[in-house]
Amino acid sequence: MLRRLISRAFWFLSPWKLTTQPAPDRPTILIGAPHTSNWDFILMLGIAWRLGIDVRWLGKNSLFAGWRGPIMRGLGGMPVDRANPTSVVTDVVRQVHAGKVFGLVVTPDGTRSGHTHWKSGFYRIARETGMPVTLGYVDRPTMTTGLGPTIELTGDVKADMDRIRAFYSDKTGFHPEKRVEPRLRDESSQG
Repeated sequence: MLRRLISRAFWFLSPWKLTTQPAPDRPTILIGAPHTSNWDFILMLGIAWRLGIDVRWLGKNSLFAGWRGPIMRGLGGMPVDRANPTSVVTDVVRQVHAGKVFGLVVTPDGTRSGHTHWKSGFYRIARETGMPVTLGYVDRPTMTTGLGPTIELTGDVKADMDRIRAFYSDKTGFHPEKRVEPRLRDESSQG
């Protein structure tokens, strides 16, 4: 209840406009793109809290050290041990089988400059868990953000990415100059 009240106040006062499709009613991989600023995290929480989505997000272990740990976990954070990233998929599968409805937020394009491709982890997790992918977005020129369609991945990587590219073709992110085209390094392989 408190989160919904905070989110209503946020959207009332924010210069950003929430333009969204309904929240998914089953576990989903929630892509946050173009992810060009750490401010995207605030917008993501605003979207999730307004729509009543229980979100989880992945973060490196060091973000959860010390006093920050309880705060990060309280905001939906899941620490990732980069030496053993497969444990994340196992944990997500366990939560799906337990019947939990949540959005696993993944930012496949990262926030740092220099990336030329999206990371393929979201695709692998979606295929291994059977979760659909919900396309979340930030578009600075229109000052809009929200959720787009929820799609089922087919395993045809190029065709799936063509659909994702079509949705993001007119979305620029908070810092348009940092936008990374939705393209996996090897789209010729089958998922």
